[in-house]
Amino acid sequence: MNINKTQFEILVYIEREGGRKLSQREIAEKTGLSLGTVNKTLAELASLGLVGADLRKETQLTRAGLEALEPYRVKRAVVLAAGFGSRMVPITLNTPKPLVRVNGTRMIDTLLDAVVAAGIQEIYIVRGYLAEQFDQLLFKYPMIKFIENPAYNEAKNIASLMCARYLLQNAYVLEADLVLHNPGLITKYQYCSNYLGVPVSKTEDWCFHMKNGYIARVGIGGENCMHMFGISYWTAADGARLAEHLKAVFDMPGGKEREWDLVPLEYFINEYKVEVRECTFQDICEIDTFRELKAIDPTYDVKA
Repeated sequence: MNINKTQFEILVYIEREGGRKLSQREIAEKTGLSLGTVNKTLAELASLGLVGADLRKETQLTRAGLEALEPYRVKRAVVLAAGFGSRMVPITLNTPKPLVRVNGTRMIDTLLDAVVAAGIQEIYIVRGYLAEQFDQLLFKYPMIKFIENPAYNEAKNIASLMCARYLLQNAYVLEADLVLHNPGLITKYQYCSNYLGVPVSKTEDWCFHMKNGYIARVGIGGENCMHMFGISYWTAADGARLAEHLKAVFDMPGGKEREWDLVPLEYFINEYKVEVRECTFQDICEIDTFRELKAIDPTYDVKA
C-alpha cells in the first residue's frame, strides 16, 4: 500500500510512541503538522485500517499499519571511516580520526549508538588507514562488518563508497568524522532519499542550494542555503541507481578524485530527488582540524 508523506509521518510517530494514548494536539506539535491536517489524516488512516478505529481509547497501528511502514524501514548503515584525517595531525598520526575521543567518547560511537538505538543491526564500516584499530569496536558492536578500502590514500571518498556500492538500498551513509549530539536524527524509517542540513544565511563550507524542496546544486560556500552534513539516506530505488552511477563516475578520467556526493548531486542530479532533513548545529558537529578539536575538548590543549 502506498502512503503519502503526511500519513507516513503520523504512522511513524504513533509507532515510536508504542501505542499509548496520543492527543491530536500532541501529534501536531511533535510532527510539525497543523491540527486540522492531523485530524484529517487520522481519519484517512482509520478508514484504510492502518490505525485503530477508536482513537479515543488508544492510538496504535494495526498489523496493516505496520506493513504499510515496512517498505520505508532502514535496512542498513554504511559508515565511511577509511581516511587519514591529515588536518587532525598530530592526533591522527597514531589513531584513525573516527576513533579519536571527544570529551571521552569516540567520534564514531556517537553515530553507531544512534544506529543501534534505531534498531538497525546491519552495519558496515569501510576502513583503510590503520584499519586494524577498528577491531576494538567489535567488543561494543559485535554486529559490525568491515569492508576494506585499499585505495584510501590514493583517491577521494568515492573509493570508499565504491567498496560498498551494492549495500546502498534502504541505507544510511554516514561520514565517520561527525559527532552526533542528537541520536534521534537516526530513525527506524525514512520516506525518501535525503541529507541532513542546517539552514544558513551564509557559509564557507559545503552546502546545498534548494529548488522546489529538493537539492538543486551542491558546492562550497553560498548564501541562503543549507549547510551540509555527511549523513544521508537512500531509498531502495535510489540506492540501486547510485551503485551504477558511482561506478560510471569512478571510471571516468579523474573520477577517483571526486567526492562521492557529487555523483547524485552533480553528475546525475536530474535522476534523483533528494530532500534535506533540517537539523541544527547543536544536533551535530564536524571536527575538521586539530584546532577545532582543542576548542571542543580542552584536554587536547596542552596549555590548558
